[in-house]
Amino acid sequence: MRKKYNFSKAIKNPYASKLKTQITIRIETDTIQYFKALSEETGIPYQNLINLYLRDCAHSDRRPSLIWK
Repeated sequence: MRKKYNFSKAIKNPYASKLKTQITIRIETDTIQYFKALSEETGIPYQNLINLYLRDCAHSDRRPSLIWK
C-alpha cells in the first residue's frame, strides 16, 4: 500500500444516485410466489421484478384501491 494517494484527477461515481436502499418489508407468501414464478419465466431475479413493478407504479402515479369495510 502507498503512504499517500493522489485523488486530484478522481471523478464522482456516476452511479451513486442510482444506488438502492435495503429495507425490510412484510409481503404475503402468495405475492412472493407470484414474483418467483415470474422470475423463473423471465430469468430476472424476483427482487428486481418487485422493484421494477414498484418503480412503474411510482412513475405512473398508480395508487392501490383501498376499500375499508
